[in-house]
Amino acid sequence: MKFNLFKHQTTPMVAAKPTTTSDLSVTPAPVALVSAENSTEPVNKNDAFDEIKNKFLNEIDKIPLPSWAIIAIAVVAALLILTCCFCIIKKCCCKKKKNKKGKKGKGDMGMKNLKGGEKPQDEDDEEDDVEPGLTGDEKEEEVKEKEKLGKLQYSIDYDFQENKLTVGILQAADLLSMDSGGTSDPYVRVYVLPDKKKKFDTKVHKKTLNPVFNETFTFKIPFQEMGGKTLVMSVFDFDRFSKHDIIGEIKIPMNTLDLAKPIEEWRDLDSADQEEPEKLGDICISLRYVPTAGKLTICILEAKNLKKMDVGGLSDPYVKINLLQNGKRLKKKKTTVKKNTLNPYYNESFSFEIPLEQMQKIQAVITVLDYDKIGKNDAIGKIWVGSKSTGAGLKHWSDMLANPRRPIAQWHPLQPEEEVDAALAALNAKK
Repeated sequence: MKFNLFKHQTTPMVAAKPTTTSDLSVTPAPVALVSAENSTEPVNKNDAFDEIKNKFLNEIDKIPLPSWAIIAIAVVAALLILTCCFCIIKKCCCKKKKNKKGKKGKGDMGMKNLKGGEKPQDEDDEEDDVEPGLTGDEKEEEVKEKEKLGKLQYSIDYDFQENKLTVGILQAADLLSMDSGGTSDPYVRVYVLPDKKKKFDTKVHKKTLNPVFNETFTFKIPFQEMGGKTLVMSVFDFDRFSKHDIIGEIKIPMNTLDLAKPIEEWRDLDSADQEEPEKLGDICISLRYVPTAGKLTICILEAKNLKKMDVGGLSDPYVKINLLQNGKRLKKKKTTVKKNTLNPYYNESFSFEIPLEQMQKIQAVITVLDYDKIGKNDAIGKIWVGSKSTGAGLKHWSDMLANPRRPIAQWHPLQPEEEVDAALAALNAKK
């Protein structure tokens, strides 16, 4: 309306001038026409703007939303567009900077090769950012971490007349703490590679980083075979409820030693690779206890996926049961031997007379062995159940006591013989 009034006022102003001869001589007609045309240009533009504005407002009025909602949507849309534009600009700028750095590094390397001079310090820093690997400080930290594992004192003596290698585990110092309380429960495992069948474990020393062992172990090895052997002394942290963690180890190739005289020395522990535990198989047993009769029945049902022990890829497994009270063996039983199988089925039951008041002191150790006619029967794996056991062994024992006169069957994964023996030794040492 404002622009229309303006147009209405300008037209009479031109037309209202008197048409006298003096005016016609002073103001020529072409000038008046030009001024009239010039005055109509903004009016036409304003008319077009008004039409567009009115159409836009009419379209907005048709939207079934309040005006504040439309304003809010417009603001959010504007912010999203600005954010996207900012991200795109930032990404492009970062790419340009990286490309510049890369090109500069390549050029500097070429100049260095041509000139044979040293690079400035700033260029070294840029290349260190690009090149992977450890810096000097990181390497020093890695070395320090290795030194923090602790150290072990041991002795080595060889008897040439009897072909016996005697290894003494004397003590350890400054061991790495593995428990939450800042201590460890260390013990040492000793064996000779490549033959890992014969392993010895020291006693577990509770809550200490400086244990004193003073234990010796003997291996019968002919002198002509000593050159191909490697002595391994691994320090573990005993854990009652899970797998024992290795703190560190020492590997000594026997061909590097002078066995003509006894050896006694300290050596720092090296880090050991955490090897995935070897699968030994599973065994299913049934437990039943009758309190009124004081009768414990252990039924060996079956085993599956046993470790291959024979050259032909099979085993001749049988199961041995040892009933222990306070670490002393009360009774022992064993099943028949199943030939050439890794999945034997037994279903053999064994009964023991145990008064109710002694049940809390009883531990049943069940071992799966590979029968050998000539040599020693090798243990495939072990489990133990009882009131002092852990994990599946403790649960199975508790379920049996909670359900008197009912047989309770359960599968158990076989564990390495040395781990079960170490757990039992720690239990007896605690008493």
